[in-house]
Amino acid sequence: MTARLIPLLAVLALSACAPPTPKADAPKPLVFSIVSTEATQTQMQEWGPFLKDMEAATGLSVKPFFGSNYSALIEAMRFKQTDVGWFTNQSGLEAVRRAGGTVFARTTHPTGPDGYQGVIIIRKGSGITLDRLLKCGQTLDFGMGDAKSTSGTLAPNTYLFGPRGIDPAKCFKTIRSASAEANLYAVASGVLPAATDNTRSMDRLAAIGTDQARTALTNLEVIWRSPTIPEDPMVWRTDLDPAVKAKVARFIFGYGVGETPQARRQRAILARIQTGPFKPADNSHLLPVREMEATGDVVQAKARGDAAALAAAQAKLAQVKREQAARPAS
Repeated sequence: MTARLIPLLAVLALSACAPPTPKADAPKPLVFSIVSTEATQTQMQEWGPFLKDMEAATGLSVKPFFGSNYSALIEAMRFKQTDVGWFTNQSGLEAVRRAGGTVFARTTHPTGPDGYQGVIIIRKGSGITLDRLLKCGQTLDFGMGDAKSTSGTLAPNTYLFGPRGIDPAKCFKTIRSASAEANLYAVASGVLPAATDNTRSMDRLAAIGTDQARTALTNLEVIWRSPTIPEDPMVWRTDLDPAVKAKVARFIFGYGVGETPQARRQRAILARIQTGPFKPADNSHLLPVREMEATGDVVQAKARGDAAALAAAQAKLAQVKREQAARPAS
């Protein structure tokens, strides 16, 4: 008996000395970035059902990342703190250029034709006209969007101020940079005499239908509209795990599609975050905003009388137009 126990005891002793089997690392959550135009609690009420459905459909743990502005979202993606997110066209372009991002989808209008306009709003009855606004003289305070905002900054600079040789920083007494909704409420309440906004933001407040939103919209008047701006891009990290990309894509492009009760429920959720079902896209979706950017560069170079900068801007604009001409019709 003793002879038979000795080998068994030796095996047990060796097992006790062996290092423990390492536990498998827990899968990393998918971090979805959203610009925070309101309190986080309000944002979660709107986005929570969508993110919960994404978790159920993909089997991934999905965590929101609420950034106070688009620059924060770009930097978060650049440092791989986020994986996928909803950007504006201008901020999406920066995410592609600087944060290793790729456009893979775009939003759609939930009830009407695609596209939206940047606008300038005033308080109704204030007597402010576009001509008065453009006289400058640093007598009026003005609200603009985030530096990476397409409708709140790039569009008015490209289509309104730039062609007239106006530098907003020298035109107005002060410039307040804030979200579209913050600027809207500031104008409606009389805190600002005028500001940029966009039709999508105004549509969203009308759909919310709270007393505060209705009062604000009733107190506003639009004095300028930009040309139509393309819908917003969805961007993911180019180096994201292909298996994760496939799960996200299946969810995104199937969500709210069809006429089943489930699809109708999903479209109601999408309407809360102000989009219809998503459509596939790629980086060519950003060509219109690149054209706006190049056009603005041409205008500024002409205003400065800078021949070298003008030539470079014109070359950039010509390149964008060549890419647009080669783009397949959608």
